[in-house]
Amino acid sequence: MSKINPEFLKKTISDLLTDRKQRKFVETVELQVGLRDYDPEKRFTGTVRLPNVITTNTKVIVLANAAHIDEANAAGIPYIDVDGLKAFNKDKTKIKKYFKKYDILLASDSVAKQITKLLGNVLVKLNKFPIAMSEGENIVERIKETQHTVKFQSKKASCLGTAIAKANQSEEEIRQNLTMAINFLVSLMKKGWQNVGTLYVKTTMGKSIKIFG
Repeated sequence: MSKINPEFLKKTISDLLTDRKQRKFVETVELQVGLRDYDPEKRFTGTVRLPNVITTNTKVIVLANAAHIDEANAAGIPYIDVDGLKAFNKDKTKIKKYFKKYDILLASDSVAKQITKLLGNVLVKLNKFPIAMSEGENIVERIKETQHTVKFQSKKASCLGTAIAKANQSEEEIRQNLTMAINFLVSLMKKGWQNVGTLYVKTTMGKSIKIFG
């Protein structure tokens, strides 16, 4: 990441974790991005697996077939089957209320193929479209994978942000995640670093610290 001095980044992360109030919860470390020379009509999206976990308290529900229902039951993971999805009768209000509390939606491949038919485009508008799982895929392992994964998705606004770590992780773990997240974001954009206006890092309740721009 040649655009940001490694030693400067290490010091910034150290300052970020030192100069903050103690909270009754574990704060998230967030990356905030300001874009420049960016055409909002040319959207980009991408996901990358970071080396260290981003969060461990993800709320997950499985839109499950019979096999994944058994697995979800055994692991104590919330699930809903096809009959449950049909029961919404495409009522947007009910669908939003039910799924809003979940961070991640996983879906058995056979169920994922029916989502639009059963629920319309409500989940797309909530930005909670399910992640498809193959029939033999292990739910617990897939959840662990999502806890390492960050998604970048551009919108009409020329700014975006995402969680990249937790504040109780080591400075080196945070640095590794931040470095990989930034490099991946740059790779998604047509002009690379030329499309990056500013980069800030902050904790949930802390002040933003500029690291680029």
